[in-house]
Amino acid sequence: MAQLYELKTVTSDNGNLTVFEGIIPGTIQRVFYIYEAGNSVRAGHRHHRAWNALVCLTGSCRVYSHNGQEETIVQLTTPRQCLVLQPEDWHVMDEFSDDAILLVVSNELYDKDDYIYVPYPNSRQFDIASMAISE
Repeated sequence: MAQLYELKTVTSDNGNLTVFEGIIPGTIQRVFYIYEAGNSVRAGHRHHRAWNALVCLTGSCRVYSHNGQEETIVQLTTPRQCLVLQPEDWHVMDEFSDDAILLVVSNELYDKDDYIYVPYPNSRQFDIASMAISE
């Protein structure tokens, strides 16, 4: 199940330093970020192997996840928050603020065969055409 962490942060008069370590298993293999997403909904998948850690470096966004039994909705609003998605966590990200930069750290390289695009049958209704979450 997706788990929200508060990252260790050291604050001083010279600014803040937030540390990302020991958060996902294995070695970090891939890092990417999403920005200027507007009203888009991103993701709409889960994985066979990849663990992903999401940090909204600036701005905010919403993340919906469902592992087949439980669902969560998390609003990422500070770079001190890190949402870890396990491979079985089907997820979408939306409600990006205009200034949102969402950092994604993964323990796997990109592999198109690692992606599962079909949501769990008992998850919230998901309109594939518009990529919108129904509340």
